[in-house]
Amino acid sequence: MAGVVLGHHGVHLDTLASWQDPQYGGVSPPPRKKRKQEDTTTSTTTTTSSTTPQQQSLSSTAPAPTTSTMQQQQHHQQHQHSHHQQQQQQQQQANGASSEVVQQNGQSDGGCETENGVVEEVGGGGGPELSVVQQEMVRLIGQHLVQLGLKKSADLLMSESGCRLDHPAAARFRHCVMGGEWAKAESALSELRTLLDDPNSLKEMRFLLLEQKYLELLESGQAMEALTCLRSQLTPLQHNMERVHQLSSLMFMSNPEELRSAARWSGMGKESRKELMDRLQHFLPPSIMLPPHRLETLILQAVEQQRTQCAYHNTSTDTQVLGSSGSLLLDHSCPRQAFPGTTVQVLSDHCDEVWIARFSPDGAKLATGSKDSTVIIWDVDPETLTVTRRFTLDGHSYGVVYLAWSPDNSKLIVCLQEEAAELVVWDTERGEQICKVSNSPDDSLTCAAWHKDSRKFVCGGMRGQFYQCDLEGHILDSWEGVRVQCLAIQSDGRTVLASDTHHRIRGYHFEDVQDHNIIQEDHSIMSFTLDATGHYALLNVANQGVHLWDLRTRSLVRKFRGLTQGHYAIHSCFGGHNQDFVASGSEDNKVYIWHHRRELPVATLSGHTGIVNCVTWNPRHPAMVASVSDDATVRIWGPAPQYRGSAGRSGAGTSTTSGNTTANGVESSR
Repeated sequence: MAGVVLGHHGVHLDTLASWQDPQYGGVSPPPRKKRKQEDTTTSTTTTTSSTTPQQQSLSSTAPAPTTSTMQQQQHHQQHQHSHHQQQQQQQQQANGASSEVVQQNGQSDGGCETENGVVEEVGGGGGPELSVVQQEMVRLIGQHLVQLGLKKSADLLMSESGCRLDHPAAARFRHCVMGGEWAKAESALSELRTLLDDPNSLKEMRFLLLEQKYLELLESGQAMEALTCLRSQLTPLQHNMERVHQLSSLMFMSNPEELRSAARWSGMGKESRKELMDRLQHFLPPSIMLPPHRLETLILQAVEQQRTQCAYHNTSTDTQVLGSSGSLLLDHSCPRQAFPGTTVQVLSDHCDEVWIARFSPDGAKLATGSKDSTVIIWDVDPETLTVTRRFTLDGHSYGVVYLAWSPDNSKLIVCLQEEAAELVVWDTERGEQICKVSNSPDDSLTCAAWHKDSRKFVCGGMRGQFYQCDLEGHILDSWEGVRVQCLAIQSDGRTVLASDTHHRIRGYHFEDVQDHNIIQEDHSIMSFTLDATGHYALLNVANQGVHLWDLRTRSLVRKFRGLTQGHYAIHSCFGGHNQDFVASGSEDNKVYIWHHRRELPVATLSGHTGIVNCVTWNPRHPAMVASVSDDATVRIWGPAPQYRGSAGRSGAGTSTTSGNTTANGVESSR
C-alpha cells in the first residue's frame, strides 16, 4: 500500500508502506557495502544447504510457520514501518523542516518557524547538517542570486539546503509594500509584531507606511482619499506630529514636482517604495528579513579592509566592487612599481637652491620658489605626469621661502626671506602682480594662508607681525606680539592656526579677538600643514621629525620615523588617494613616504644630492609627487613606466644609484 513520506528538504516523496514487497518493485538498490553483506549471507546460506543429510534432517524437523503466524508477522512489520514514518515526521518537524517550499515574491522560503515565530533554518537530513554560520551563508547566497534575477537557482538552493531567505510574513510584507497594497501591508505588519526586536517600533513602521500612502494619493490626484488618510490614519497615531503638520501643508501643492521637492520624496513608483522598504528593514531582525545587498556589503567591507592594509594602495575605491574589473578571487595587493617612486623628470631651470614647491588646488599647475628670487609656474600634463614651464615670476628682492595658492587657483602669494619687508600677490593666469603688502620696513612676512573666498588672506613672520589683508594690499586686522613660524586656516573658515616660538600652535579669531592653545610640542615647530578635512595637522618638529596630530581631540596620533630633521625648515605634505600618505623631505637628501597608519616609511626616494626642502603631492593626480632640493633641482616622481603608459617614454629618471637604491631611485623599505 503506497504512502506519503515527507522528504528532508520539504519535498513530498512517494514511497511504499510495504517497502520490501517485490510486487511494487521494492526499493532502490542498496549501497555496495550492504550488497556485499547480502552476498555473504547468500554464500552462508548456500554453504548451509550443502550440509550433511543428518543436518538437513535435523533442520527439517523444525515446525513450519502457520498462515496465522505469517499474517501476524506481516502486520507487525507494517506497524513498525508506520511507527517509523511517524517518528521521522516528528523528528523533521522538531528540526524545523517545512512540509512544502513556500515561495513569496519569487524567493524560496524553505525551513519553518518555531512556536514563537522565529525562523530556524536546518540542513537536509540526507546531507550534512549546517551550522548557524553555514545557514547564514546559504541565505546570503540565495539573496544575491535573487538580486541577479536567478530566482529558480535560489529556490533550488533553499529547497536543497532546508533554509529560507525570509520569514513568510516578512516576505508577504515586502510584496505588499512594493506593490502599493497598503491595507494588506498593514495586515502583514501586524503579523510581524511579535517578531520585532522592539515592539514599540511598530508605530514608527506604520507611520512610514501611511506617509508613503498619503504622498502617493496626493501625487495621483486623489485629494479626498489623501485627506481621509491624513485625518483618520496618520493623525490618530500621535506620532511625529511635526512631520504630520508638514504633510498637511502638502495638500496645497499645485504639481507633482513641487510636491516631491517640498516632501523631500522621490515620487510614486518602484524607487520610492524601495527606499521605504530599506527604511522599514532597519526595524526587522536579520533572522526575519535579510538586510538588502548583505553579501555585497560584506565583500565591500572585506575588500576595503584589505586595501587599508595595502601599503601602496593609491587608487580610488570602486564602491561597486562586484561590477568592477577587479577580481575577488585573490587578495588585494598593489604592486610597488605602481606607486610614485620613479623619477619622471629632473628640472634644472632654477639657478640656486630650491626651497619651496606647491601644486595648485586643481592640480593643473606647479609653482616652485628658489633662493635665486624667482618663482616658476609649470603646467601639469596629467597623461604623462610631467610639467612644462609656463612663465617665471621675478623682480623679488630676496629668496622665496613660502608659496600659497588661492583656493580658486588664480592667485599666488610669494613670501620672501626674513630680511624682506614685503610679500607679493601674483595673478598666475596673466603673470602680473596684484598687490604687495608692506606695513613697515621692519616687517618680516615669511608665511601666509588664504581664506576660502580667495579675497582675503593672513600673513606673518618671526618679528611679531601678524596681519589679515585684502587683495588691495590693505591690512584689515592685526594681532600684536605673535612671532609666527607658519600659518593655516581651519575648515571652519574663521580659525587661523599659527605656530610660534613657544613650540605651540594656537587658534586665533580676528573677528572677536580671541585665541586658544591647540597643540604643544617640546621642540620648535619648523612648519606644519593641514589635510583636506582640516581635522589633522602634520608638523615638522626640530630634532624630532614628522608628527601627526588630531586637531579635534588635540592629541598626538603618530610619530613618523626614518627621516633626518634638524633645524632646517622642511615642508611635508599629505597626499595620495584619500590623502592616505604622508611625504617629507629630509636632511639626508632623500624623500620619505609613509602610510598614515604606519610609523615606518613605505618608500624612500633617492636621487637628490642636497637637502630636500619640500615635498608636494598633486591633489588631483595621486600618482604625481614633486620634490625640491638644495641641489637646485625639481624632481617629478611617478609610477614605473609600465604603470603610467606613455609617461615613462616622455621623461627619463636620472637619479643616482648607490647602496640599496634601485635603478629608478627607490629604496625598498621592507
